[in-house]
Amino acid sequence: MSATITDEQEILSGEAVAIDVQPVGFVLRAAGALIDMAIGFALFIAVVVLQVWLMSEGLLTEHTMRILTICAAVLSFLVLPITVEVAMRGRSVGKLAVGGRIVRTDGGAITFRHTFIRALIGVLEVYMTFGGAAVITGALTARSQRLGDLVAGTYSQRVRTPALPAHQPHLPPSLAGWATVADVARMPDRLARRISQFLANAQRLSPAARSSVAHELAAEAQPFISPIPAVSPEELLLGVTVLRREREQRALSIADDRAERLSGRRIRI
Repeated sequence: MSATITDEQEILSGEAVAIDVQPVGFVLRAAGALIDMAIGFALFIAVVVLQVWLMSEGLLTEHTMRILTICAAVLSFLVLPITVEVAMRGRSVGKLAVGGRIVRTDGGAITFRHTFIRALIGVLEVYMTFGGAAVITGALTARSQRLGDLVAGTYSQRVRTPALPAHQPHLPPSLAGWATVADVARMPDRLARRISQFLANAQRLSPAARSSVAHELAAEAQPFISPIPAVSPEELLLGVTVLRREREQRALSIADDRAERLSGRRIRI
């Protein structure tokens, strides 16, 4: 199953189901990057302090210390980010904290090549400029991508989603048979939002207003429904909402399974 990008925050799966994906916001991504930077600098400083102590004890020469300092920088700012991101399949300590994961722009799992490019460019834009270059690039891109992401073809996807509401609509018993043969096409986002808002607030409306809005929304939704069941407009809207929710849950389940399969493959160079 392949996936196709349809816009900045939507992926079209092989079953032609649009899957809405959300990138990590600029502020959260900056916070995660600060955590990863702090870990990298802490490791570098710890290694340098150890070298200074060894030099004071006469166990290291000045030339050897310079070489080891360069090695410590490579270890802290290049090897460490690559190792952690590969081992955690696109995540790091900072990304875990903000609920993000690095993925390809088509939603697939990253490989060693993507991680290496991001880490190599990150030495310049994150560590050598103390995050300044990454902040400028991230603020100017729709998905808060830094320069390393743009070159590698990746972005940070949000994987920590809010919990679903405790109370969800259920399919009316009168529509049980219809649901087995119903075909509900993808509705315009504005119409789907209006239907959801109506069902959530129907109890607060007066009977006349409730009936009027239900008739209006049902009339707009009918071109996307086949066959049309012989039920009240509000029951029709309720049934459509439940079917769309189940379809979206199946699409998300397919996307999750695909991501797990891709993540489980051997990292390719």
